[in-house]
Amino acid sequence: MQLSRDISGQNFIVTGAARGIGLAISTLFCNLGAKVSGWDIHAGEMRNNSVFADTQFVDVTSEQATLAGFASSLQRLGDIDGIIANAGINGPTKPMWEYSLAEWHSVMEVDLTGVFLSIKASLEHFRIRKRGRIIIISSIAGKEGNPGAVPYGAAKAGVIGLAKGLSRELLPSEITVNCIAPSIAVTELLDGMSNAYIADKKSRIPKGRFCTPEEIAHMAAFIASPACSFTTGQVFDLSGGRATW
Repeated sequence: MQLSRDISGQNFIVTGAARGIGLAISTLFCNLGAKVSGWDIHAGEMRNNSVFADTQFVDVTSEQATLAGFASSLQRLGDIDGIIANAGINGPTKPMWEYSLAEWHSVMEVDLTGVFLSIKASLEHFRIRKRGRIIIISSIAGKEGNPGAVPYGAAKAGVIGLAKGLSRELLPSEITVNCIAPSIAVTELLDGMSNAYIADKKSRIPKGRFCTPEEIAHMAAFIASPACSFTTGQVFDLSGGRATW
């Protein structure tokens, strides 16, 4: 069997595509010959970017918005070959006992419910075609917990459970569901973290640095390709050796 990492000519949806990891994934996929429909609440930042074949204002916490977004992406691009559920927020960095219920819900709505709704919107299409790539951007915090940002770690653990359960439900079709679990990446989300929090997180990474959005994008491109057709329900670590502890 001939295996290839070629994703040219394929169509993908990337959520949270306007910035950071989502933009890096969209850029690489475009450079590799794929077409990307970018979803974001900051849709205006994508409209003049040639990386995107299509842009959508989509609030991933809304079922109506994700269903309408998928229908629009499908109409504009044609068959969708995969979705990268990347949209997420950190939430405040503070002990859990200082979190309000509203702050807890705000993280869960984007980081867990948003992933559920984005993927659910694509499932009928993938199930009819009996193939598709579902890639979820989780975090090493979802495997190890995240002191100082407990809701974030809990949500990222939740999407790992979602991926493992859904991957089994979709077998034996050619629809794969996998997660990428990076350490903190060098994105604008660092701006919302204290210097002490950032220093603590970096000290836990044996390689002594954070990962880059481009490293995450290349992992996503491999998972999206035919070369990764036999792997589903997996969590791909990009943790700079932290996963060895």
